[in-house]
Amino acid sequence: MSLYEKTIHELSHMLKAKEVSSVEITESVLERIDAVEDKVGGYVTVSKESALEMAKAVDALIASGESLSDIAGIPVAVKDNICTKGIATTCSSKMLENFVPPYDAFVSNKLKENGGVIIGKTNMDEFAMGASTETSYFHLTKNPYDLTKVPGGSSGGSAAVVAADEAIFSLGSDTGGSIRQPASFCSVVGLKPTYGLVSRFGLVAFASSLDQIGPMTKDVTDCAIVMNAIAGHDKMDSTSANITLPDYKSALVDDVKGMKIGIPREYMGEGIAPDVKAIILNAAKKYEEMGAIVEEFSLPMTDYALSAYYIISSAEASSNLARFDGIKYGYRTKEFEDLTDIYAKSRTEGFGSEVKRRIMLGTYALSSGYYDAYYKKAQQVRTLVKQSFNDAFAKYDMILSPAYPNTAFEIGGKITDAVQMYLGDICTVSVNIAGLPGIVVPAGFDSNNMPVGVQLIGKAFDEMTLIRGAYAFEKNTDFHTIRPSL
Repeated sequence: MSLYEKTIHELSHMLKAKEVSSVEITESVLERIDAVEDKVGGYVTVSKESALEMAKAVDALIASGESLSDIAGIPVAVKDNICTKGIATTCSSKMLENFVPPYDAFVSNKLKENGGVIIGKTNMDEFAMGASTETSYFHLTKNPYDLTKVPGGSSGGSAAVVAADEAIFSLGSDTGGSIRQPASFCSVVGLKPTYGLVSRFGLVAFASSLDQIGPMTKDVTDCAIVMNAIAGHDKMDSTSANITLPDYKSALVDDVKGMKIGIPREYMGEGIAPDVKAIILNAAKKYEEMGAIVEEFSLPMTDYALSAYYIISSAEASSNLARFDGIKYGYRTKEFEDLTDIYAKSRTEGFGSEVKRRIMLGTYALSSGYYDAYYKKAQQVRTLVKQSFNDAFAKYDMILSPAYPNTAFEIGGKITDAVQMYLGDICTVSVNIAGLPGIVVPAGFDSNNMPVGVQLIGKAFDEMTLIRGAYAFEKNTDFHTIRPSL
């Protein structure tokens, strides 16, 4: 087995035993990128020189006998909406094509503090708006399991590079399912943490009350390791939770006996592909075999969550993206007559069609005369969605559902139909609206050999239960060991 195929915990053990160096691991991953990146297209930027420098620094610490974290010396890919000092952060947009941040995001700094080797920045839907990574200004990213299909989005690049062994792990961001859906499409583990558990400082904002950074890994053990590295309070983020953090590795227990798991009827109804439904029900059966109590229940307000999500997220996008005006930084039109013309032309030329669509939807929802009818009403629905989850968690330890109604679809298959694309988010957006954690773990393959992930949803700040549940499922199945052939 090549070094690039291994997990964080396998490589960390080898590093600490001095069986291998960080430079050797990094070079192995870089060689893999050279071999398959032209097929996958997972990266916007590969920072070869700085990655090797970081790796050499870790090797020097190991040689001096320093005690290191579990991610020290391990190559990581970072989604291109997370600021990295000295490495371009483009949000896959023409608007930020040449933007090189003068500072690190909180999570980028945490990776560096823990000795992680940032190997590059991954492709994404422009400003994280999309579900297929097809709205990127730069290029398409393809699903490693079938290069004619999408990897999901908006963190499609982050999922694809882990599935294709072009990174040992990656970071993504999740506003309405953007970690969990591509994790399902690419058969990797993806965790969307509780809102506030991982700082958003340095994450280029899409919808501030919904965005959350999280890990994408090859297995659940790696997921727990990364959470130990990136979670924590940050005074630079006013929404960052100041709580005592557990050791997430201590949740890696193969035991779900007596755990109560609910399956929402609303997530398993019309529109769910038969193969996906069968795989999710098989996952539920597996939990029963392991001693968990599984039953169906109703999760009210699900039908309204999608509408509320697109109003709230578009409204916040309209506000957040107002800063990109062609004046302070980012793209500026070359020909203009006056200040108003700079604004109009820079934004027209700098943003793609999906970003413009959401800005216009959000501006409309916030406009005088429509605020009460749309934005205020959506926030009221948000409260009801939270309450329905609170009622469910009074009875259940976890909620089990699909991450997406279908497996990965053909490139170009849905990009021209915005409504069809939006409807696919039905299984994921409620989690962001309520600020809850959700994890996706590989659960099987459909009749076309495309991956399906099972989604587990937990109580706020109860990632420990989710990691335990996901780990037990992984230990009793082998779906996570099946890798694509490229």
